Amino acid sequence: EGVPRVLVSDTVGFIKNLPHDLVASFKSTLEEAAEASLLLHVVDAGDPGFERQLDVTVQVLEEIGASAVPRLLVFNKIDQVGDARAQAARGKALRARFPKCIVVSALAPEDAARLHAAILAVFRKGLVKAELFLPWSAQKLRGPLFASCVVVEERADPEGTFFTVRGRRKDIDALREQIGPVKTSKARARPVPE
Repeated sequence: EGVPRVLVSDTVGFIKNLPHDLVASFKSTLEEAAEASLLLHVVDAGDPGFERQLDVTVQVLEEIGASAVPRLLVFNKIDQVGDARAQAARGKALRARFPKCIVVSALAPEDAARLHAAILAVFRKGLVKAELFLPWSAQKLRGPLFASCVVVEERADPEGTFFTVRGRRKDIDALREQIGPVKTSKARARPVPE
């Protein structure tokens, strides 16, 4: 859940020298990875051979034409590295070597929340800021507005509600089209800074 809505799909693990009959079986899953907007490259934080995992994944992504797809490097299972001190040291070493990585334990709700926020941040980079005026007669569009945009500010007016939003340009344009022409006044024509 979030704005914009993001569909998350799991794929097979990438295995070095995967037999060709298995490659054929996983072809549709691998093609899905090539068409993704973002790949989460999940690596076992406690695996001493994680560099090999990284290399194999990079190689397979090149083979399926997905090397240009943006990626977040996620080291999971930090909870299995040892006690809290060992986990902190391993996390620090991984972040020093891979500064943009995310170190998590899938069992920790706060880590899942951080990963969720990082995913949304990638998709929110392309959002634009706009102001929409929703007349009282068009309040049925509140649902679609909240579903497709991040509402930054909402304020009432005798004729309706002003919304300062962040959203995809196409979603904002679609909402404007559904709202229809709005009588412009000085109060409504104020620019919204980026």
